[in-house]
Amino acid sequence: MSDLNRRIVLASRPHGEPTPAHFRLERSAMPVARDGEVLLRNRYLSLDPYMRGRMSAAKSYAKPVEINEVMVGGTVAEVVASHHPDFVVGDTVLAYGGWQDFAVSNGQGLRKLDPSVAPVTTALGVLGMPGMTAYTGLLTIGAPKPGETVVVAAATGPVGSLVGQIAKLKGARIVGIAGGPDKCRYLIEELGFDAAVDHRGDDLPTALAEACPKGIDVYFENVGGAVFDAVLPLLNDFARIPVCGLVANYNMTELPPGPDRVPALMRAILSKRLTFRGFIVWDFAEQEQAFLRDVAGWLREGRIRYREDLVEGLEQAPEAFIGLLKGRNFGKLVVKL
Repeated sequence: MSDLNRRIVLASRPHGEPTPAHFRLERSAMPVARDGEVLLRNRYLSLDPYMRGRMSAAKSYAKPVEINEVMVGGTVAEVVASHHPDFVVGDTVLAYGGWQDFAVSNGQGLRKLDPSVAPVTTALGVLGMPGMTAYTGLLTIGAPKPGETVVVAAATGPVGSLVGQIAKLKGARIVGIAGGPDKCRYLIEELGFDAAVDHRGDDLPTALAEACPKGIDVYFENVGGAVFDAVLPLLNDFARIPVCGLVANYNMTELPPGPDRVPALMRAILSKRLTFRGFIVWDFAEQEQAFLRDVAGWLREGRIRYREDLVEGLEQAPEAFIGLLKGRNFGKLVVKL
């Protein structure tokens, strides 16, 4: 085992789109596990859109990454040294080890993983934070009913793909919005969506209206921007909108040009009696065991599928993350360290 730890830190705060210059790969002394702690070797790193917000100093629901600090992120890790009674060398755990080879944990928040149950990378996707985001946001806020139309943006991502499949299991009609014909074909042929709309096509509003002839009852928001503009006129009375992410806005440096659209939005909320609710997955932490039970069961039964986009090497994480914000990934983006 090396006596050095490679890690990627935040070199500077981006104004607009992040570039590789905003990250720095460095080598530091190996961290040491003390009494009550474990030393983890990170094997897989999850890359997720929320990390863009952590690069900003703006007030948010979580503390930002400071300059010269390791970028945050979920990891699948192996215990390589333990001074903690609940963990032994060789355990595989879900951790929050960040963009680095090694990390130290006091055991809080670690979840042991059994590779015989499911591939360990699923703990970063369909059986991890993205999966729980889909499960809790859709069922608690969206509450789809049989026969209703559910629309989800970023539909081939780890959250959107599971939202669609769970909605289908609940008897809803599911329409996915994704970027490009390959992704749209995947939604229908592999995941069983009823319709798919390419947001890169010539006329998104018309295409979405044709895919939703009875309007939209639940819209799971991952994107914002032009996609939301196309969705808003189609929302039915009493539609529910779980707001999970706004990736189209994350790199904005100023409000978009044009007229003030807030009055039109507020009128729609009032006249259609719409429910908008923003949420963070851990608002529903008490549902974690139900999520793991249900989704693991659906996986075993072959009722849901997932896709991973695997990148090799810690040094590739910045470019992969930048691509994630532009929709270049196809499935859950994971870095193999």
